[in-house]
Amino acid sequence: MTTHTYEATTGALTVRVRPEYLQDQSDEDERRWVWAYHVDIENRGPETVQLLARHWVITDGVGRVEEVKGLGVVGKQPTLRPGERFSYSSGCPLSTPSGLMAGAYRMVSDRGHQFDISIPTFSLDIPGERRVMN
Repeated sequence: MTTHTYEATTGALTVRVRPEYLQDQSDEDERRWVWAYHVDIENRGPETVQLLARHWVITDGVGRVEEVKGLGVVGKQPTLRPGERFSYSSGCPLSTPSGLMAGAYRMVSDRGHQFDISIPTFSLDIPGERRVMN
């Protein structure tokens, strides 16, 4: 199965996302399709930064939009020193067999400056299915 990695860079911070369809957790009869997404955040800058919060915008295959906001990711608010990376995995169920996710992380520098970094828009598609532009 081929998966695509999506990437966005804001300043010195790069976010990479690799979605993965979870067929064993999906059930077409129940109208439930599930994906994992694997995120890697890399700090290529000279300052230490901390991830404070997340803001996701999830769009299903018929255009319904859900926003998810919260502190940290997977229960953590990681600190990244220059040259460090933080990786985590999470999941997203949809009621359609395709969709899109995008968003931003709220960061704070070691000097107290808060700013947002982009999470790249990525596609949630069943492998082998014809892609539908959402």
